[in-house]
Amino acid sequence: MTPPDVRSPATLAWAVRLLFAESAGLAVLTAYLVYLDLTAEAGSIAVAISLTVLAAIGAGTVFLVARALARRSARARGPAIVVQLFVIATGGFLLQTGPAWAGVAMMVLGVGVAVLCLLPPTTTALGLD
Repeated sequence: MTPPDVRSPATLAWAVRLLFAESAGLAVLTAYLVYLDLTAEAGSIAVAISLTVLAAIGAGTVFLVARALARRSARARGPAIVVQLFVIATGGFLLQTGPAWAGVAMMVLGVGVAVLCLLPPTTTALGLD
């Protein structure tokens, strides 16, 4: 009797890797925002701290979603796709207002991870088929 294959399919493994990368990117953004908070003027400090806290919450949430998806939790796929919708929306905003290359990169990343989460090997590995 052969043991069942416990390795994750490549689609799930790459979705998890990219989600962890997104979490790391948000952590770096949070660190940068902390630096800006420490050097901000007194009049704008409340808004600056609020933005920093939201970025930190986002980094932690994306990390938890990535960890749950890595553990093959079927309930993690929905939140992972919602995160990608936010990434796509942020990319669209950057496409209009910021550096267009960053917007395009974020939109491609968001669509790519969402597709990886929806492909049949990932669905099967999560037990959703």
